Amino acid sequence: MTTESARPDPPATSPSIVLLTLAHRVESELGAALSPLGLTVSRLGLLGHIAGVPGASFSDLARMSGITVQSVHTAVKALAGAGLVRDRKARAGSASTLELTPEGARLMGEAMKAVEDVDERLFGPDADPIQRRIADTVRAAFTGLSPSPPDGTTGRTPDGSTG
Repeated sequence: MTTESARPDPPATSPSIVLLTLAHRVESELGAALSPLGLTVSRLGLLGHIAGVPGASFSDLARMSGITVQSVHTAVKALAGAGLVRDRKARAGSASTLELTPEGARLMGEAMKAVEDVDERLFGPDADPIQRRIADTVRAAFTGLSPSPPDGTTGRTPDGSTG
């Protein structure tokens, strides 16, 4: 009789599966943290895009959010109805100029505190070491980068400079 375990080797680590699993956990934690504020992860994303990309069109917002333009219109209408965003050029035939209202900015601040709490819980010093390594890798990947303009260009000239 042998005492060795007949367990098979663990499966190969798939970055796709690891990130997908972690993304589900992050979305669940964020959803729970945002719920008391009356926000969803998607609505927080839209508020963030509206705040962070002045003059973004509905098409820009749809591309950045990975949803349809019709869905953006519906969501923005709900955000406006809740007093969180307004359209400074709300007239037929004009491109919209969306911005956060003071209440939207206040709520965005509260939501970002909730995001920080989730980040601390999932990726802080007391978190799983692998999750901390993933967070460190993500931060390192984005260090020194500025966001791309909403038109999808890199903001760089042909020689690679930013000016």
